[in-house]
Amino acid sequence: MATAAADVPFPGWSTARIDDRIVNPYLYAEPAQLMADYAELRRRPGLSWMTPRGYRPFWAVTRHADIVAVSKANDRFINRLRTYLSPIEGEQWTLSVSGDTHLFRTLVDLDDPEHRKLRQVTNAWFQPGAVRQNLEGKIRAIARAHVALMQEKGAELDFVNEVALFYPLRVIMMILGVPPEDEPLMLKLTQELFGAIDPDVVARSRNITEAAGLWGGSGNPQVDLFKIAATFFDYFGKMLVDRRANPQDDVASVIANAEIDGAPIPEREALSYYVIIATAGHDTTSSSTAGGFCELACNPAEFRKVRDHPALIPLFVEESIRWTTPVKHFMRTASDDTQIAGTTVRAGEALALFYWSGNRDEHVFDAPMTFRADRDPNPHIAFGHGVHICLGMHLARLEMRILWEELLPRIERLELAGEPKLSIANFVSGLKTLPVRVAWR
Repeated sequence: MATAAADVPFPGWSTARIDDRIVNPYLYAEPAQLMADYAELRRRPGLSWMTPRGYRPFWAVTRHADIVAVSKANDRFINRLRTYLSPIEGEQWTLSVSGDTHLFRTLVDLDDPEHRKLRQVTNAWFQPGAVRQNLEGKIRAIARAHVALMQEKGAELDFVNEVALFYPLRVIMMILGVPPEDEPLMLKLTQELFGAIDPDVVARSRNITEAAGLWGGSGNPQVDLFKIAATFFDYFGKMLVDRRANPQDDVASVIANAEIDGAPIPEREALSYYVIIATAGHDTTSSSTAGGFCELACNPAEFRKVRDHPALIPLFVEESIRWTTPVKHFMRTASDDTQIAGTTVRAGEALALFYWSGNRDEHVFDAPMTFRADRDPNPHIAFGHGVHICLGMHLARLEMRILWEELLPRIERLELAGEPKLSIANFVSGLKTLPVRVAWR
């Protein structure tokens, strides 16, 4: 799955300097060089000032302890000015079409107190006790249905495109209140939002929606992010109106009817709330699920260890999340002059928190480049840290645990049936194909 950077053709992308490589989305699909670069940056004293071609400069935060320190100091390192790495051209385009630095105003784009108030609206829904009590039975039924579909496929299947994409999608859409017939549209929009540069991901999303009768035309047209945002807002705008008039037992109704400071949530924030739940709520879980299954297919001893000792499944879930780290980075901007790791960061300067690097930190994890299904302790930061820690992390863990409880006991042997491939993206990414061969019990 990995080749040296010099062996991979990256039209239009420089690989000569570490500053350019660390933002290069193609290297996230072939990460051997990227992992070497992360290690080099972790060895350097302090933070590293990066000036990649075509991007505004930033401080690279690559060590686990430094990522945690920045994340905990949310008053000194804010989100709203720059949330993720985007080329200057992309930032200018976003500003021109939205009048803002963001297309959406989600929880990850906002700071306290606005962030805290919005988060509280759905916080109770996503607490561990609530997800277990209210959702475990429903999720288990969905998991069993997907295991049955796997068994119907027989000995060989693409686990990403036939299982991992759809299982967490069905769960989060059930919670949000999106009907099953609209799930292909949600999948299409999410895949193109996070994988816009990857032609395989875009083509896959178009194929799925064409099969569902939701996409006209053929081929692989250029992804229009503004059109994606507009489609999301149009769809969820109708849902917002409906749930205010006809509330149901779903998260969409909670958001639609919530008040902040005595007034309804502003429309853009409400619609963005729907978007972040619909997109991040399934894409990241899909990536962690597929990544963990891939490692079991590559390591028969690890597979037997987890299958034969179900008590290890929660540890396996955590290691899968650490290993894949679906959200590769988030950005922060210093609100005042401050210091991190002995480096002076000036007000207005940006920092990129590279979570994948932090989850490979040799000072925190023993043999970090080795997948250990029973790794314990496992203080990974794939869900982030501090006030912006992932709202849906308990749901993601529950979904993965239940799937493995239902699936692994039914498998006698598991192996790769082809080459797994990662998507081309430097923000949210994971496996885009995972051919496996399964001997069923």
